[in-house]
Amino acid sequence: MITSKFILHYSLHFLFPFLIAFVFFRKKWKTVYLIFLFSMFVDLDHLLANPIFDKTRCSINFHPLHSYIAITIYFFGLVFKKTRILCIALLFHMLTDYIDCYL
Repeated sequence: MITSKFILHYSLHFLFPFLIAFVFFRKKWKTVYLIFLFSMFVDLDHLLANPIFDKTRCSINFHPLHSYIAITIYFFGLVFKKTRILCIALLFHMLTDYIDCYL
């Protein structure tokens, strides 16, 4: 069953990154959107959990790439031009998962 939580979560993962890329990076929006999509590979750390998927579990600070240490590294990556867009994408991904924890 598709719920409003499901729609919000996946809109934040797919639709909002498109809007961010198109509005803020208009000249290279396709590349930026692809980077946002590739940032979803951070969810591969879910494969380390048992069970792999638990709809009641909060990803933030449970999975290694969703940990506070990893999030801090993503913030430091904003300083460097070469990693800035990727770190924006990763932090937006973390924000999306954080919101999901409290709905």
